[in-house]
Order: sequence, then structure tokens, then C-alpha cells
Amino acid sequence: MRPLLFLLAMTTSTFAANLPSNPASLPKQAGFPDPLAMFDGTKVGTKEDWEAKRKPELKELFQRFMYGRYPAAKTAVTAKTLYENKDAFGGKGILKEVELSMGIPECPPIYAMVAMPNKQPEGGLPVIVGINFSGNHIITSDAGIRIPTNWMPGNYPGVKNNRATEEGRGKIPERWQLETIVERGYALVTFYCGDVDPDDKATRGAMRPFITPAPKGDLPGDFTASIMAWAWGAHRVVDYVVTQKEFNPKRIAVLGHSRLGKAALVAGAFDERIAVVFPHQAGCGGTGPSRHENPKSEGVKRINTSFPHWFCDNFKAFNDDTSKIPFDQHCLLALCAPRPVLYSNATGDEWANPAGQFEMMRLANPVYQLLGVDAGKSEKVPAVGELYNRRLGYWIREGKHEVNADDWKTFLDYADTWLK
Repeated sequence: MRPLLFLLAMTTSTFAANLPSNPASLPKQAGFPDPLAMFDGTKVGTKEDWEAKRKPELKELFQRFMYGRYPAAKTAVTAKTLYENKDAFGGKGILKEVELSMGIPECPPIYAMVAMPNKQPEGGLPVIVGINFSGNHIITSDAGIRIPTNWMPGNYPGVKNNRATEEGRGKIPERWQLETIVERGYALVTFYCGDVDPDDKATRGAMRPFITPAPKGDLPGDFTASIMAWAWGAHRVVDYVVTQKEFNPKRIAVLGHSRLGKAALVAGAFDERIAVVFPHQAGCGGTGPSRHENPKSEGVKRINTSFPHWFCDNFKAFNDDTSKIPFDQHCLLALCAPRPVLYSNATGDEWANPAGQFEMMRLANPVYQLLGVDAGKSEKVPAVGELYNRRLGYWIREGKHEVNADDWKTFLDYADTWLK
């Protein structure tokens, strides 16, 4: 009898070989694709067929036509503690920074900042792996946390000539609420996305040249894009987390905001070690549908034009016709099933399409049902400020596109149910 992994690989490679190489030749699909229907139309009716057939097929489709290839670089993550404060947060916890080396020659590391309570429960702490926009230094005033040296967007405090400076230290502490996280009994392990790949359409740097070397000549249409690279980086942080006795390897969440919320959802879809996913205000290309007619919400053509590095070149073939996309974002959410996922939004952030995100949750629910779990069956968007605390969770507050203390209270309330 052949091993199951061999059969899965054979099924996936056969399917991949039969896909059209040109996205423009894909057939149009009226309405949203059925997550429980194979590319050839065959219905999926059992858990076994979902795991062995449809799930690998969807992963291939998302890599081929949206996010690019999951990096194939072989890594052996090792950790070196650079700094540790055992009396942080008024004596309530520990703050440290860890250098994570990949085991790839000349590849620069990821610098992960860890905030956790002094006391760990039996079995280890639940952990939130967070991808941040602006470096670890900007969310704490602790002088022991290093100033990043990689390229950084110029719109953050203290950034000069696209490089962080000491002037930015501790300037945006509210985005990660370190003390609250520790007080609630969680660990946070956060890293700067620019350690993996700069969020710059003109530059591929940091780790990217080492984990996805560019071939000579034209790049393939499914060459790894930045969102997939950031998700890969989150997985390498998970590699570290599961080796540390302070942490519970079965209680790991991943969290990101906006474009990094997109990366968090991809990370959850492609790594089942992640138990809970928090894609906050992730919108188009993440939690929001590609197929929509809401003029107040971002669309595929707009996002591909403004941020061409986030998605692979094949995705740009759908700029003027999203009906040819052989999936939509409910299928990415379905790849997380049966694990809990919280979609969180704000009333003043129509650009992220909160109503469309709720529709994606509703359309992913049949996969959760097939896998034998009750994900929740709400047919209408919950009231503003009311957490729909189900396996497919939803929350919308007053306000705008940001991360604030109310968001963190909700994240942790949801984690109390589904992560602890």
C-alpha cells in the first residue's frame, strides 16, 4: 500500500499539470465558486475527499493564481536571545528579543520580540504570533530592543530615508497592547514584516533573495509574492514557538492587520499548527471578496495597481474580469477549517468591505459543517460592538482602519474561548 503523503502529492501534481498556464483561458464562473466543488465540477461530500482532493487543489489554485508559490527553502530555525528583561511591565512579565536564524547561508535573521507573563501554566502559555508593520522598537520604550536596519516605510515615527531611528522608539505602543496581553495570560511573539520582505513595490530585499531566488529572465506568473513571503515568515516564528517549553505548541494564534491580516489568513490556511487566526480588517485580497460591486470597497484592479508586489503576476490577469478567478476568499477561509477564525472590522472602514467579509464567512460555513463542527449560522451581520463569538467569529466596532485597545480586548476575549 502506498503512503498517503505519496498519494496526496501525486494527486496534487496531476491536478497542477492539468491547469491552464494562462489565467485568461480560465472559464468564467457566475457567482461565488462552491468551496465543496472540485475544479472539474465534481462535488466533495466527505471529510476524506476534502482532505485528500479539494484542500490540496485549493492550495494549488491560490499559489498558482493569487499569492505565488510557498517558498521551498529548507530551513533549520535556531534561536539566540539578544536581550531579556525579567522585570518588565511593572514586574508582571518578561520582555525579550530573539534572533531567529534560518540555517540558510548568508540569509539575514528574523528578530522576534517576546512579551509573556512571569508565570507559565502547566502545559505552557497560549501564544499569539503577530506580524508588525514598523519594527519591534516602535511598540515599546524598552531601550534593550534593537532598532531595525532593514528598509522601512517612511510614514512611521522616526523613520528617515526609509530607515528606523531611535526617535521612533515606543511611539506606537497602543497597536500591540503588550501589558494587557501579558495581564490576560498570553504570550506575544511579534516580528517586523520587513525582516522577511520590504513592503515596497520597487524592492525585494531582506530574506527574500535567499528564500525565493529570482530565476534569470522573466519571472514566472506564480513567482512568490510578498503576502505569501510574510506568511512563510510567520511559519518560521511558529517553528521557534513550538520548541520553547514556556509555550503550548497546540495553542498558537496568528494575527495581522490590513495587508498583514491578509498574510495572517494565508499563514493560517497553509499551516495547521496555527490553532486560531486573527485577520484584522484584511479586506480585498484577504478576508474580503474579489467579486463585488461595492464602490466604497477596494477592488482587485485597484489593489494590484497600487500594490503589485503583494500578489503574483497571474492575479493581475483578473483585473478586468474577476469572474475568471477559480476561487474567492471564502475558499481561503475554508482552508482554515475546522479551526476558529475571527473577522474583525470597523464601521468607518468600508474600504475593507465588512459586509463582503461576512458573506465570505457564510459561504465558508459548509466546509466547517462537512468537518463536523458548528461554526455558527448567523444570517445577518452582528450589531456594532457585539462579538459573535463562534468558531467563525465576527466583530465590528465604531471607528476606522486601525488597531486599538477595543480591538485587543475583543481579540483576547475570543482567544479566551477558542485558544485557552
